[in-house]
Amino acid sequence: MAEEENTESQGGKSKTMLFVAVGVVVLLVAVGVAAYLLGARSAQNATADVAVEETEKPEGVGPMVDIKDFIMNILDKKETRYLKASITLELEDEETVAEVNQRMAQIRDSILLLVGSKTFSELSDLQGKLQLRAEILVRLNKLLQKGKVKAIYFTEFVVQ
Repeated sequence: MAEEENTESQGGKSKTMLFVAVGVVVLLVAVGVAAYLLGARSAQNATADVAVEETEKPEGVGPMVDIKDFIMNILDKKETRYLKASITLELEDEETVAEVNQRMAQIRDSILLLVGSKTFSELSDLQGKLQLRAEILVRLNKLLQKGKVKAIYFTEFVVQ
């Protein structure tokens, strides 16, 4: 009789273990399916994001106009400092190129006055250069009447 009780308790344990094992397998399969479905959705969202970003980019590069080198004094309390810079303007269209070429003296003057008011410490770090680029863009777009400057590129920038 003791053997019958022992066999019944072992049979009960093996049935319980079987149910636990089946439950674990079902749970793992469910987690795998959920991960696959979520991964597929995030991949679709990432593809959609890329498509949105690509449609927001400008269609192409506009006409470029180079401005001759600038060599100018910049403010510094301790010593005389110089800036040598070359700038390229990206414009909206060819009509704007003609206007920029007509107003080149005004454009150079505006840039010289702006840069001449900057200190060495303002121009020596990345943030200062980005700020200068933004300020030049605003000034030039106020100056132009027919078109706009899309972007400004420093093709040379040496502070000494």
